[in-house]
Amino acid sequence: LSHPNLTEIAGVLARLDALRHTPAGIPIVRFGLAHTSTQCEAGLERQVDCIVDVVAVEREALLVSAVTLGTSLKVKGFLDRKSMRSQHLELHATLIEFAN
Repeated sequence: LSHPNLTEIAGVLARLDALRHTPAGIPIVRFGLAHTSTQCEAGLERQVDCIVDVVAVEREALLVSAVTLGTSLKVKGFLDRKSMRSQHLELHATLIEFAN
């Protein structure tokens, strides 16, 4: 059985850590994506205002590390634990697009 784990969210770049490289030389960067929207839940409008923790590697890491805070982004990816010892979720970006 396939268990989909697909996430897509838009927002603005709110935090950008320094670009670093794994021991294998792969670029990696963590950042925060500030998201604001209105969603419908149980027939009522709900205001959503949050910062999503995101990690990007390779091409996506190089792309996002070259932009400034406040840049509008759309991020597609999957959710996983931040580390083996943590249950805190972060979005692993597989595609980053820049909004107009």
